[in-house]
Amino acid sequence: MPTIRCRKCNEPYPDRGVPYRCPNCGGIYDFDGPPEFNKNAIEKDLPGLWRYRHSFGLFEDAPLVTLGEGNTPLVWTDANGLKVGLKLESLNPSGSFKDRGSAVQISQLLARGIHLAVEDSSGNAGASFAAYAARAGLKTRVFVPESASGPKRRQIELYGAQLVSVPGPRSAAAQAVLKEVDAGAVYGSHAYLPFGLMGYATIAYEIWENLGAAPGTVVAPVGHGSLLLGIMRGFAALRQSGLILNLPYYVGVQAEACAPVVTAFTRGKEAAKNIVEGQTVAEGVKVSQPVRLGALLAEIPKGSGEFISIQEEAILPAYRELAKKGMYVEPTSALVWCTLDKIAGRVPEPVVLILSGSGLKYQS
Repeated sequence: MPTIRCRKCNEPYPDRGVPYRCPNCGGIYDFDGPPEFNKNAIEKDLPGLWRYRHSFGLFEDAPLVTLGEGNTPLVWTDANGLKVGLKLESLNPSGSFKDRGSAVQISQLLARGIHLAVEDSSGNAGASFAAYAARAGLKTRVFVPESASGPKRRQIELYGAQLVSVPGPRSAAAQAVLKEVDAGAVYGSHAYLPFGLMGYATIAYEIWENLGAAPGTVVAPVGHGSLLLGIMRGFAALRQSGLILNLPYYVGVQAEACAPVVTAFTRGKEAAKNIVEGQTVAEGVKVSQPVRLGALLAEIPKGSGEFISIQEEAILPAYRELAKKGMYVEPTSALVWCTLDKIAGRVPEPVVLILSGSGLKYQS
């Protein structure tokens, strides 16, 4: 199995405790390779994504924490002359793809003896973390920006987590939670902790099982970058095991109002350092300093993928258009639909769009 290491100094992740950054140098932790995937090790009697448990790198005694996440539909449609598959991550138990990461991450926290953790989120990650914490009996506090959607806030509170609303932009919630961490709290961060990447990789496994091959192109929204990175790692694992020959072409999508990954990809990392959080209805990608930026740039060299930003005025029309096709998703998910007129005729088919969150989470 790959090892979790600091990307800066290469120190391995400790067997005890849950540091969110390397205590030696402050670097970001990540896996040093793709998961190990073996189709003969799939446990078909386990629920949802847990049938791929062998690829997660969990401790042997780590508990199985599940609400039935994974195994989401792949629904096909035609658009802009493309054959398009819609991966309905909006149908996960708490309403977003984050459940795949939360299931694996909460299992890791429990296996490491953690019973209280804090998290920060624009909404989806906090709701998912609170749901799986409730399922597992883990106490948690979730810090959200005061602008977070009302339905997501209600979710967090009803699951039993302590909701802490923080005035100001999304980054203010991240700063507030770090004060708790500095005081000794365990930071169950969906962005910094790498455990959830193995859960997101299962999206690739499911697409492969559905198609019998890799799709030509995968399009996903990008905030911190964990969703797209996890999917990329999943397809890398499939190629490493000889189950696919070619990797998909990857398209990451951001709102133009806050597009640091697009900026870094096109103009360099230095140009992305001063990106501000502009106002956007796609709140799930309103992240000015994405944690997985370095990994994304390293693993999507030009020619094998790209990043696209979407103008604000295009997002809600796409949201409504998807609804008229029966897909009720939040505006962040509509970003991927907006890309179709930008990529039609120049990317490999079929194209799979990741619809990341439910429209029930959006309050206009």
